[in-house]
Amino acid sequence: MNKKGHVLNAVLLGVGLGVILTVDPTTRATTDVVVDGLARVVELSVPVTLGALFPDVDTAFGKHRKTLHNLPVLGVFLLFPVFFGNLQFVWIGIATHYLLDVVGSRRGIALFYPLSKTEYNLPTGVTTSHRHADAVTVVITVVELGVLGGIHYLAFPLDAGVSGLQETVMASLASLALLV
Repeated sequence: MNKKGHVLNAVLLGVGLGVILTVDPTTRATTDVVVDGLARVVELSVPVTLGALFPDVDTAFGKHRKTLHNLPVLGVFLLFPVFFGNLQFVWIGIATHYLLDVVGSRRGIALFYPLSKTEYNLPTGVTTSHRHADAVTVVITVVELGVLGGIHYLAFPLDAGVSGLQETVMASLASLALLV
């Protein structure tokens, strides 16, 4: 994908995640929910967009689609909030950047760089200048939002943070222990 595609993805994700994290599907929408939703969209759009653009910084140094397009870099941004308490949603932008480059692009990325220079992709991708590149981006974004919504509503609240994840894991282990 090109920068336009990554920004389109990030903006749509910011809006979609703002709705997912604000709206409770079991209750009616009120003015407060709409205002909270708009605030959440703004709150999420900036870090997700920054994360979506970050991997392409490697065009200025290193090897593009290798140096900053790999799982170790994603791991750093996943762990950053654990140690520093901020940048909670930057990793979503980075992860979706990778997903767009693997699923939506012909070239792919070196997920295991620097251990391996092999670039991974799926045959679903198009070239960055293809006339359907934006449509591919939107389809991938809709699928991403579906997965994130499913995780948020059914498995783990995405805005619960590290302590929420720890509580969910402990509750799941306790339930499993009761079954055994």
